[in-house]
Amino acid sequence: MSFDAIDVIITKRDRGELSDGQIDWMVGAYTRGEVADEQMSALAMAILLNGMNRREIARWTAAMIDSGTRMDWSALDRPTTDKHSTGGVGDKITLPLAPLVAACGAYVPQLSGRGLGHTGGTLDKLESIPGWRASLSAEEMLGVIRSAGAVVCAAGAGLAPADRKLYALRDVTGTVESIPLIASSIMSKKIAEGTGALVLDVKVGSGAFMKDVGTARELATTMVELGIDAGVNTVALLTAMDRPLGLQVGNALEVAEAVEVLAGGGPSDVVELTVTLAREMLAAAGLDGKDPADALKDGTAMDAWRRMIAAQGGDPDARLPRAAETMDVSCPADGVLERLDAYAVGLAAWRLGAGRTRKEDPVSHGAGITLHAKPGDAVRAGQPLMTLHADEPARFERAIEALEGAYSVGASAGPGLLPLVIERVKGE
Repeated sequence: MSFDAIDVIITKRDRGELSDGQIDWMVGAYTRGEVADEQMSALAMAILLNGMNRREIARWTAAMIDSGTRMDWSALDRPTTDKHSTGGVGDKITLPLAPLVAACGAYVPQLSGRGLGHTGGTLDKLESIPGWRASLSAEEMLGVIRSAGAVVCAAGAGLAPADRKLYALRDVTGTVESIPLIASSIMSKKIAEGTGALVLDVKVGSGAFMKDVGTARELATTMVELGIDAGVNTVALLTAMDRPLGLQVGNALEVAEAVEVLAGGGPSDVVELTVTLAREMLAAAGLDGKDPADALKDGTAMDAWRRMIAAQGGDPDARLPRAAETMDVSCPADGVLERLDAYAVGLAAWRLGAGRTRKEDPVSHGAGITLHAKPGDAVRAGQPLMTLHADEPARFERAIEALEGAYSVGASAGPGLLPLVIERVKGE
């Protein structure tokens, strides 16, 4: 059945509900190039302004999934489970999490992305390991997951192509913030990925896309509902991103910190969130055997990491890239670090070369920031508060500018810091 794009736009402009047929046709026709960018832009703006109900969002998501292929893990003899984070600063959790969950008995097919702007990308981090490959065929993915228990790689071009086209359009038309469109964008790829269970890590705070708990909860609830409606056992955690996660921000720096966690050490917040998410993933997959905390202590998670990296061509023993230049940022006074703004730290790391402005830009794998204190830590005047890493010393000045006003020292940790795990969202 054929529809008219103008009629579809007018329906949503006038706060009407789109029918299943209208949604299926609009998404399919846009993917095929039969609906113009300006028409889809108008519909996206109408959706941003007037919203969608649960049925509309579920149908929109299904239409985007149906624009491409679905992955099939039915040949595997264990449950599959995955995690998706909405992104933040220092968020390297996927790196220790995937092998940790694999070590506890699940298969983890993890399709990840690259960083853009102040948030880092999992693939960029892993590509700092010499030889490691992000692009795998479906057959290679299956081979890696069978041998290592987990695979982290780039999504193929055939997975939800409608989303890729619409995402680029939203980015230049002021419609990125629409919760129905954000939720369907994320969940179309995750559902098409074919995993049986999914845990969503929805970040909240200055370094996250969602700045406040209310909008983060709305997004989390919408995504959980989409997963459940599609037959995927889905839960979400709202977690803090008002300060950076861990002590390292930047690609190779974060890989090194992830390896510390897998070796039984690492910063307490990274360990806590990794173990918490691992328990959620295993529970969602119906597995209640080995405790993830034990797998970090006994070395089985590290063994899974080494197998996973080697299976994708990487050398787990290779020396990671290091930036050519470093500069310390000194603490201005004695006291306690009250706050450390996540967005400012992410922006500074981006300016040092750890991130990119356009998807095709290269990144500096050694660039980034090492933090020497977190909010609540005692500090002394003149001690290094953070160390900046860059390949070009000319980058330091703009990074320092990004950090102006980003931290303060006082008598105690500032009020209003979010708990690491804010709340759990489950479907009905």
